[in-house]
Amino acid sequence: MTTQDSKIDAIGRFFAAYAAHDIERMREVLADDIQWTIPGHHPLSGVKHGVEEVAAFLTQLGKSGFQADPMFLEANEEYVVDIHRGWTTEGAGKVDTLWALVWHFNADGKVDKVVNLSGDQHQMDAFVWDNYALAPIPARLG
Repeated sequence: MTTQDSKIDAIGRFFAAYAAHDIERMREVLADDIQWTIPGHHPLSGVKHGVEEVAAFLTQLGKSGFQADPMFLEANEEYVVDIHRGWTTEGAGKVDTLWALVWHFNADGKVDKVVNLSGDQHQMDAFVWDNYALAPIPARLG
């Protein structure tokens, strides 16, 4: 198996674990110090630092029944780009759009950076605001 194939295989394992809501199997692909960037202007956007923050973010997405169906995967020496359909099955409103994710692999073969790019950021922003409330002040200012 080539390096390229192992990276694409790792992303496939991640998506299978994501579909099963298996955070522990997702962790097998992610570096402990991962940085995961979520675009937008909503309570779940921003950079998640470390596997614990990423796991917490993915757990929140799970509450809305987020699904992902990979459509395209391509790799080079350090990166995988995936394009997938992402949609929700729960909550007020809906998300159903294309997403492109840029996955960076470290020297240990783990994903240490992910950048999400949304095909319809306005749809995602509206969905999150409708379904995820900010904690009240002062708890939010922790």
